[in-house]
Amino acid sequence: MKSFKWLAVSLILLGSGSAVQAAETATEDFSTRTYEVASIDSGLLGTSERFRFDSGLEFDYPDAVRGIYVTGNSAGGERFPSLVELVGTTDLNAMVIDVKEDMGHLTYTPEKGSPLAGKGIGTSLIQDPRAMLELMEQEQIYPIARVVVFKDTELAERRPELSFTANGEVWKNRREEAFVNPFMQEVWDYNVEVAIEAAKMGFKEIQFDYVRFPEGFERYGEQLDYSMGEFADSKLDPVQRRVEAVTDFVAYAREKLEPYDVEVSVDIFGYAATLPEAPGIGQNFSKISENVDVISSMIYPSHWTSYFGIAKPDLEPYKLVAEYAKVENEVLSKLEEAPVSRPWLQDFTASYLGAGNYKRYGKAEVEAQIRALNEQGIDEFLLWNAGNSYSQGVDYTPE
Repeated sequence: MKSFKWLAVSLILLGSGSAVQAAETATEDFSTRTYEVASIDSGLLGTSERFRFDSGLEFDYPDAVRGIYVTGNSAGGERFPSLVELVGTTDLNAMVIDVKEDMGHLTYTPEKGSPLAGKGIGTSLIQDPRAMLELMEQEQIYPIARVVVFKDTELAERRPELSFTANGEVWKNRREEAFVNPFMQEVWDYNVEVAIEAAKMGFKEIQFDYVRFPEGFERYGEQLDYSMGEFADSKLDPVQRRVEAVTDFVAYAREKLEPYDVEVSVDIFGYAATLPEAPGIGQNFSKISENVDVISSMIYPSHWTSYFGIAKPDLEPYKLVAEYAKVENEVLSKLEEAPVSRPWLQDFTASYLGAGNYKRYGKAEVEAQIRALNEQGIDEFLLWNAGNSYSQGVDYTPE
């Protein structure tokens, strides 16, 4: 177990602010595009110390990342010391912290001179990100910055031409969330700028979430107005064109982040690994995996319908995770260079599924999911609980 320095943690306790709270509920070959950085030898750029950015913070990659999700409210508020204690007194060793949250706001206020300072998207949730990261360095908690990409109500409403519109109004899903357009280079650069700033702060990994089109886009996309950007001349069918846009963004972001000495990871729907590609949202598991250091499938048992022969997956966390892991392993084994697999696991109770369809999740259910991964050779994982209230007494390295 790692030691926990309560005094140091107390010093980091910050005000929670009043801003918004993050709200996650949760073919052709890859085309080589010529980007702005193409004139630079990317190999030289990635290896030369002259171009390597140094944040001044040192973090060692753990033996295997075992992490928890942390909202901006929690990272900058009263809950943070207890989360640091949880990590410091168990075999957990990492935190995924919201930097750009689900509505499109930053969880901190950019400093003057930052390219993000004039965009009006900063909040006061985390008042001193550097002090937070310095504490994490002291406790050797591996810091991962979560950047929500294409679900971005703030940018969509401010710049409708970068979004999807219907009858002149920004389109929103049933949860009143808007998305920005993955075909648009300007949207790519906007999110890469956020990622670069997180890297400069000292985060050692950038985790891109919502790297996709809205769910169901294959059904209603033709009814919306939006630009195809540089993809307008693509000869691919609509499904492959969306796959191309999403995959190209991931490759582009990783290339842009190369000088900043960070890992790049992507969250992806678990079912994407079971299909050639998810037709509406543009996620091709294999193609995305080829362009990241870490792939994080969201495999919460509650999020599956009847699958793998399991009628009610939420009731059988071990079996669901084990069956998924077998499929993912097979897919990744076919890649020349497979990324690290680090799935998202469930540490919440999905009572919304209704009586008889869910069970209360706690120590036993979390350990069952971890054990299922470990038995299939997957040693890394992340735990999701939207309120950051994690089960007590869990053995995070069960035999």
